Amino acid sequence: MTTSNATNSLIEDLRWRGLLNQTTDENGIAELLNSGPQTIYIGFDPTATSLHVGGMMQLMMLRRFQRAGHNPIALVGGATGMIGDPSGKSEERNLLSADQLQKNVDGVAAQMRHFLDFEGENAAKLLNNFDWMKDYSYLEFLRDVGKNFPVGAMMGKESVRSRLESEAGLSYTEFSYMLLQAYDFVNLAKTHDCRIQAGGSDQWGNITAGIDLGRRMLGKQLFGITAPLLTTSDGRKMGKTESGAVWLDPERTSPYAFYQYWINVADEDVMRCLAYLTEIERAEYDELEDKTKNDPGQRTAQKRLAQWLTELVHGEAGVQSAQRATQILFGGELGDTTDSQLREIFADVPSCDVPKSALEGEGLWIVEALQTAKLCNSGGDARRALSEGGVYVNNTRVEDVQKRLTVDDLDGRSVLVLRRGKRKYALLKIQD
Repeated sequence: MTTSNATNSLIEDLRWRGLLNQTTDENGIAELLNSGPQTIYIGFDPTATSLHVGGMMQLMMLRRFQRAGHNPIALVGGATGMIGDPSGKSEERNLLSADQLQKNVDGVAAQMRHFLDFEGENAAKLLNNFDWMKDYSYLEFLRDVGKNFPVGAMMGKESVRSRLESEAGLSYTEFSYMLLQAYDFVNLAKTHDCRIQAGGSDQWGNITAGIDLGRRMLGKQLFGITAPLLTTSDGRKMGKTESGAVWLDPERTSPYAFYQYWINVADEDVMRCLAYLTEIERAEYDELEDKTKNDPGQRTAQKRLAQWLTELVHGEAGVQSAQRATQILFGGELGDTTDSQLREIFADVPSCDVPKSALEGEGLWIVEALQTAKLCNSGGDARRALSEGGVYVNNTRVEDVQKRLTVDDLDGRSVLVLRRGKRKYALLKIQD
């Protein structure tokens, strides 16, 4: 494929996916990309040791450019992270210590390797803006950069204006963030011939500030692209659950919980997520869209979304682990599932503590266990459920009304999974 064809294909792909939210000059960008491989960068502020799903939008943008033959730079904001971007925020962030910031940088950098190829002909680069800011004195920065920033233009940026009008206001520290990010673009243009910056729609003000600074300091024409933010159909940011953010770090959000998040995406949002976050082709997309419209109960699009993203972030082993856990939730065999995995799979179901001594000797009568777990209202209700074949222990059917639960039923675990019918679960947590 020629560069021209690859560029046209890339622009068209971004357009049908809905990823061209704003461009400073779409024709100019297309001409630049057609002239040969170009360098594009996106910045990531390391506010935590892990990125969350919102960051995938930008990583996938860099990945799309790399696969089209261009050179991506993932810029980790070791310097800008010390201040925090006011864009889209209602109040100032807490400032991080140098040690915590370095831990965050290291964690985020490791995750980027799942998305980008850092070897080969058009290898991605991972840079940290602290490297060029750490020895830049305040006076030098004001002289070189600050003098090229009209305050009126800064005040006109939405990210600044909205915060000035808010109850929290805007500190001088955060006001300076725009200068730092704009200088990142200038520095990358000067040292890596980077002519394009991309980001979320909330970064438009920062991106255009960098373009203006590049014109003033370098006399170069730079370009900007933004993609929409990852939101639900009613405008809420995606990647949030009742228990918090959905992280890319498996220690913070397990592959199972990550998979489940995408499985449960609403029908109104799933096709947009497939377009934004995956690389599936148009033909498959159209097929999944038809299935979602005609048979939404099968959740075919959600399953494909969950499988694709979990494999990208957590590998094939992560997909298999998540799918096995999902099968358990729907009545599959427990196999070698551990205590911690079971507690996570059934985190949202009722549970109660039972002393281990209750399972010793003759054991705990199943009828009593069902009442203790509040799966049955009375002994008669429990007997009826057993006789109808609707009671399961560790997803194995129990029909014997005289059945007693013993230590052997634990199978080395400290949790017993009780189920009545198809989806009514409870956990018995066995305490020593």
